[in-house]
Amino acid sequence: MKRSTLLGVALFLASLNLRPVISSVSPLLETIRDDLGMSASSASLLTSIPVLCMGLFSPIAVKIGLRHGIERILSIALVLVGGATLIRWFTPSYTFLLITALIAGIGIASAGPLLSGFVKRYFPNQVGSMIGVYSVAMVIGAALSAGLSVPFQNAFNGSWRSALGFWAILAAIALPAWWLFVVRHAERNVVQTSSQNNTGRLPWRNSRAWLLTLFFGMMAIAFYSVTAWLAPAVSNMGYSKVYAGNMLTLSTLVQIPATFLIPMLMHRFSNRLLWMIACALSNLAGILLIIFSSSPWLAAILLGIGNGGLFPIALMLPIEETSNAQDASSWSAMTQSVGYVIGALGPILVGWISRYDKQLCFRLRRTCRCHRSDDYRAAFHRIQKGVRPRSAGRNPGK
Repeated sequence: MKRSTLLGVALFLASLNLRPVISSVSPLLETIRDDLGMSASSASLLTSIPVLCMGLFSPIAVKIGLRHGIERILSIALVLVGGATLIRWFTPSYTFLLITALIAGIGIASAGPLLSGFVKRYFPNQVGSMIGVYSVAMVIGAALSAGLSVPFQNAFNGSWRSALGFWAILAAIALPAWWLFVVRHAERNVVQTSSQNNTGRLPWRNSRAWLLTLFFGMMAIAFYSVTAWLAPAVSNMGYSKVYAGNMLTLSTLVQIPATFLIPMLMHRFSNRLLWMIACALSNLAGILLIIFSSSPWLAAILLGIGNGGLFPIALMLPIEETSNAQDASSWSAMTQSVGYVIGALGPILVGWISRYDKQLCFRLRRTCRCHRSDDYRAAFHRIQKGVRPRSAGRNPGK
């Protein structure tokens, strides 16, 4: 088998691990909250902490990758993600669950920018297609974990801990392949990296890098808010948890063709702004449908198209703007470090809005009940005075 094919397989298997630790939580969120006594804002930390880690630790990962080699640091990142996922099987408390989110977040933060450098190093002439492979793998991992977490919970006799910990199997598959296909052949690349003058500095003074960073942050807010709260939002409409989980699965499944095709179409039809606006409008339409409790399946499809297009665009732009693997990692680290910090606010904000919205709805219902009571008392007094209520006489036979 060709060397490039083996590297592509390793990239795909490694990328599969970058979302299940986040996406598997959403379908089980209400069960976890009930079991551990968590509020909506506290539960949102299970998604926000890994995303925040992606922001805080990405620059550090680039420097360590330059010193010890991208390939080796990526293998350590897989160990962190897989290990954190596995110990969720034995979670005794909410605090312990947050610690696993922190460890997994550090692993994901290390992998994100370094995988961009990996693509630039080994596939310099196939960036669009390999970003498609990278992104599709993440989407498939998210879809599998979102769609199968509830069935796994049922298979494990109702244990949400086992359903979360099961996803460590993806790291157990990816690590041997990564070691055999990538790390064993990485010695020559480490020497080349150490001889270059790039010290892993991030392009803080580059205005174009800041523009890409802001775009990545807005994308991350939408992506992770949907990942964390789409299933609970559909469940709050009155649908079952299985149906709500299926809507998240539908959204992530729709992302697969969008994630793979849009980067390739951008390469052929190079008007980037047009693709960005189209994907953003698709996201907006899906969010509005959820807000107005209308057509969850259509909302899931629109959100899948929007997020499926914006995510690979955000990953691809820093790679296209740079000329080598080190710069690609540095630009990706900057866009992801600041962008993920912005994105981490999304699930927390949605959780706060959800809490406020429930309180508002409760007050409105109570106000309506009070108004109805006042109407009933007024009608009673009218009857006592011999004045027939307005509605009386509409059905004289009753």
